[in-house]
Amino acid sequence: ELFDKIADVVLRNAQKLNSQDIANIVWAYATLGHSSPFLFDKIAEVALPRLGEFNCQALSNTAWAYATIGHSSPALFDKLSEFLVRRSHEFNSQGMANTVWAYATLLHFSPALFDKIAEVSLHRLNEFNSQGLSNTVWAYATLGHYLPALFDKIAEVSLHIIHEFNSQDIANTVWAYATVGHLSSALFDNISEVSLRSIHKFNSQEMANTVWAYATVGHSSPQLFDKVAEVAVPRLHE
Repeated sequence: ELFDKIADVVLRNAQKLNSQDIANIVWAYATLGHSSPFLFDKIAEVALPRLGEFNCQALSNTAWAYATIGHSSPALFDKLSEFLVRRSHEFNSQGMANTVWAYATLLHFSPALFDKIAEVSLHRLNEFNSQGLSNTVWAYATLGHYLPALFDKIAEVSLHIIHEFNSQDIANTVWAYATVGHLSSALFDNISEVSLRSIHKFNSQEMANTVWAYATVGHSSPQLFDKVAEVAVPRLHE
C-alpha cells in the first residue's frame, strides 16, 4: 500500500524527477518485486527525452529494473541502447552483465549494444564474478548473438573461479554453450567435477538443463550423469 501511494505521488510529479530519481525509483520497485505498470509506463515516457542526462550506471540500472519486474518498454530499450553504446567506456563489470541480462530477459534485440559490450568486456572479464560470467553467456545465447571470441574468453576466465559457480551459474553456463553450439572441453570437464560435489543443490530444472547441455555438445561425463540419476530418481516420487 505504501508503494502504491508513492507511485501515485510520483505519477503526479514525474516531470520534476531528475535522472537519478528516475533510476532509483524503478530500481527500488524492481528490487522489492512491486509491480506498478502505470508507474513504469510513465517513467519510460518521462525518461525517453532525457536519457542523455543519465550516467552509465543509471542507464544500466533502469534496464535491469524493467527486466526484473518483467515490464517491456521497446521504445525505452531502443533508446537506452543508443546511449549505452555511447557510454560503454564507463561500464563496470556488473553493469555490463546486468545490461545484457536485462535485454535478453525481455527478449529485446540490440546487436549494436551486444557487439559493443563484447568489445569492451573482452579485456576485462577477469573483473566479472561467477554470476556475471554466467549471466553474460546466458544473455548472448538467449538472443542468439553468438561471438566465438567472447565465449572462448569467458570459458578461459571461468576456469580460474569455477569453484565459485553455484548450481544456477553452472546450469546457465553449460546451457548457453550448448545453445550456441560452442564446445569448450576444458570448461565442461571442470564443471563436471564441481557439479559432482554439489549436484544435491541443483533443482530439477538445473539438472535437466545441465545433462541436456552435455548431451547436446556431445561431451561425455558418465560420472556426472550417474550422479544426476542418483539424485533425481528419488525426487520423482516427491
